Amino acid sequence: MRTSEAHPGGAPAITPARASGGDVGASIREWRNLRRMSQMELALEAGISPRHLSFVETGRSRPSPEVLLALAQCLSLPLRDRNAWLLAAGYAPRFGEQGLGAAEMTQIRATLTRLLDAHDPYPGVVLDRHWNVVLANRAAVGLTALLPEFLRSPVLNLFRASLHPEGFAAHTLNFGQWGNYMLGALERLAASNRDAASYELLDEIRAYPGVDALSGVGDADAPGADLLVPCVLELGGTRLSMFTTLTTFGTPRDITLEELCIELFYPADADTEAALRRGGQPDT
Repeated sequence: MRTSEAHPGGAPAITPARASGGDVGASIREWRNLRRMSQMELALEAGISPRHLSFVETGRSRPSPEVLLALAQCLSLPLRDRNAWLLAAGYAPRFGEQGLGAAEMTQIRATLTRLLDAHDPYPGVVLDRHWNVVLANRAAVGLTALLPEFLRSPVLNLFRASLHPEGFAAHTLNFGQWGNYMLGALERLAASNRDAASYELLDEIRAYPGVDALSGVGDADAPGADLLVPCVLELGGTRLSMFTTLTTFGTPRDITLEELCIELFYPADADTEAALRRGGQPDT
């Protein structure tokens, strides 16, 4: 698995349109430009001639599946887009997409559950490609139980839960900084996913009161800003300050696994650690 600390982001990433029909050459060129690689660099790294790559990008030559996958590997293309390239060129997709509840996922699901349980009493969740919660440990369930029912069903989305005025936004003491991070993460996610559901979610959340004003909010005045921006909540008289890490699978061959994300929250100070070990209850 790959792990990195979450932090407030800048402008959303610009990603090429997903290949469809016969435009695989144009998609290759867009991804190459995104990665700032010349035709010569990409061709040499993929083991083909620059002339052949030029013909592929302009549609004068139909690439083989092996060439497409070699180019995709050099460009660090997501598995979903690799399948799209193959389909656009007239080939069968190579990467499956099993649901987390599928029998083939039993061991993965058990491993994720053990990871979350071991993280308790600190909150931890597993998120899908739209940041819907698909697994949660006891501490996370306890926190999300404070949310209104309409934010918890039919599925709990972390962006809605964090930014809706009746959700955690109402309890976030540093909403300007934390909300700016969450909005930036959603913008990058929509640019990466490039699907209707992501853009609809972004439009919905941008319409929430106060969210549109978050863009560009700095984090200089946030607690712990010299290291990172925590999420600072006040719940039932208890102040919780937490930072978060994001973990992904390092060698996925399945689209679902590549798009899963494990978010683990940690106490940012001693008082929060003590409160979480008490189950989030005030000290009496």
